[in-house]
Amino acid sequence: MIFDDYLYSMRECLMREVTFRTSRSSGPGGQHVNKTESRVELLWSPQESDCLDDLQKHRVNRKLQSRITHEGLLILGSEKHRSQHQNKQEVTDRFLNLILATIVPIKKRTPTKPTRSSVEKRIKNKKIRGEIKRTRKDRPDH
Repeated sequence: MIFDDYLYSMRECLMREVTFRTSRSSGPGGQHVNKTESRVELLWSPQESDCLDDLQKHRVNRKLQSRITHEGLLILGSEKHRSQHQNKQEVTDRFLNLILATIVPIKKRTPTKPTRSSVEKRIKNKKIRGEIKRTRKDRPDH
């Protein structure tokens, strides 16, 4: 429950920092596409964000460095749908999923000892494989 509240507040905070830009969509569509601005671009600056702490900003910059421009903006666009509203919703969802997935720390793997049965199984398979190779070597020439 606490994590859900954190995600909700994070989403709300991120959406306050985002700006949208519209333009005409490319591709076929006839008269509709030629006169309506249905393409939506989302612009966000991770360095100027008040929602993220320094560690989260560093994580975002490292993981999304190929998507961030030289000016420090993350730009995501959508022109999948004919409606500006649907494109705005899609690009917003993609942005939130991308950022929230980026700022969640990756859980470190704690190494564990192999079980006795797994060790025995590995040794048994090695012995079988070695026996196969030994029988190949002992075979008389034809």
